[in-house]
Amino acid sequence: MGARNLLNLSDLGPGGLRRVLDHARARKLARKGLPHGAADGDAPLAGHVLASLFEKPSTRTRLSFDIAMRQLGGEAITVAAGDLQLGRGESIDDTARVFSGFVDAVMIRANRHADVEAFARAASVPVLNGLTDLSHPCQIAADLLTVEERLGRNADGTVWAWVGDGNNVCNSIVEAAGLLGFQLRIAHPEGYAPDAGFIAAARARGAEIRISASPEEAGAGADVVVTDTWVSMGDTDADSRLRDFQAYQVTPLLMGLAGANAIFLHCLPAHRGEEVADSVIDGPQSAVWDEAANRVHAQKALLLWALGKLG
Repeated sequence: MGARNLLNLSDLGPGGLRRVLDHARARKLARKGLPHGAADGDAPLAGHVLASLFEKPSTRTRLSFDIAMRQLGGEAITVAAGDLQLGRGESIDDTARVFSGFVDAVMIRANRHADVEAFARAASVPVLNGLTDLSHPCQIAADLLTVEERLGRNADGTVWAWVGDGNNVCNSIVEAAGLLGFQLRIAHPEGYAPDAGFIAAARARGAEIRISASPEEAGAGADVVVTDTWVSMGDTDADSRLRDFQAYQVTPLLMGLAGANAIFLHCLPAHRGEEVADSVIDGPQSAVWDEAANRVHAQKALLLWALGKLG
């Protein structure tokens, strides 16, 4: 099976996403008790090298891809775009061709999704999207793994509530709803809707996606409540965003409207006191620390998929 790009979750297809989640869970369980730096017993990526290219700051994506490669038996090289000739005008196409001659796969965190698409077209090795302005597929794979662990069942048939900005993370949850068949309710203020193309594609797959301005309507009876920062990297309208989102904080009251066993997710970093109350993110319903740690396990499965070693 040949190498594949992961630019959006839809690149996996419904069967591919399910295989990724099942494999991530199995591989995580198989290494229970091992130190983080120990390789998995089969070391499936021995001899392979991943280059992680960052145009934006990163904590979880940077750490998790590095550790993921170590656990798979491979190696990782992390580079900042500003340290490359790319920062001095070398084209994306030429950069992609150079990377392809040195490494076996590339993960990119970029400002513009179009740049990752251009890099992938020119590269001859798999390219994985580590976050763009359009989507964040690696994060949502970890979110799904976390939900299934916490709820003890597949995400299919669950009810998710997204509260806040219809941003890149929201777009990837929309994709996941279409691929796995869970209900998604999105509450956002006017002017902050998720990508219309993602919504249409998910609905075409049969997903039930409800959109309103009411966090309470979205959260009522939900199994999962998700939010993200109101002001993301690169946003230049912080003051207006903080005003527009005042009614969209995830509070204990909102979590109380959700299902009895509902969990709270946030991709982090969190702006405590803005999009989420301290008592929620630090409370018993919060799964954010498991969610962050699961980035390693989800990305191991995604790397194996991209390199043609997983179904």
